[in-house]
Amino acid sequence: MNRILLIEDQEELRELVEYNLVRDGQFQVESVDNANDALMMLEDIEVDLILLDLMLPGLSGLEFLRILKNSVERSEIPVIIISAKSGEQDIVTGLSLGADDYITKPFSMKVLKAKVDAVLRRALHHDNRTVAYGSISIDMETHKAYVDGNEVVLTMKEFELLHLFLKRPKKVFHRNQLLSSIWGYDSEVYTRTVDAHISSLRKKLGDKGKMIRSIPKVGYGMDL
Repeated sequence: MNRILLIEDQEELRELVEYNLVRDGQFQVESVDNANDALMMLEDIEVDLILLDLMLPGLSGLEFLRILKNSVERSEIPVIIISAKSGEQDIVTGLSLGADDYITKPFSMKVLKAKVDAVLRRALHHDNRTVAYGSISIDMETHKAYVDGNEVVLTMKEFELLHLFLKRPKKVFHRNQLLSSIWGYDSEVYTRTVDAHISSLRKKLGDKGKMIRSIPKVGYGMDL
């Protein structure tokens, strides 16, 4: 399931957009009302797309976009700007800073969802179909995992955990970060659930399971 980060300070619009995106079960949405909170959230979770308002309290949307696109780890996250600024120069500036699309307010929810789908499709084709680290690889289109070329059958959560580790090898993930990234902020899941899924994933990876290392009192990371 694709996860979207919505940055919008108008509460009514924020709730409306979130409702329309999550009701079909296709997307998971995390929402904040300012860019500083968004930057903090991105330290803890992985997102597939950002919906960004420009006129925000504190750090502006354009300033947030500049920071995002200058980040080594997050510059590839696609961004759709949603803004009341409809001038030609506003649109050109947003797109030139790295936004993938620009929608002016007011907008149709059907149009927004169509643009979200289109941007995510482009992002999928842009990404490498196969993500690998050492002898472990996953196919993002078929959702299959392989060890030394042999298929390993994983549950969806195990696959998502492995994908997270493979994308950012050597990074140490706190248990709460894994909970947020895989199960979502609102999930009633405990850290023991993370441990149980990691244990199962390790067993399925066989000898390569030891690549997922435990950091006492912290969490997990992947290493050769």
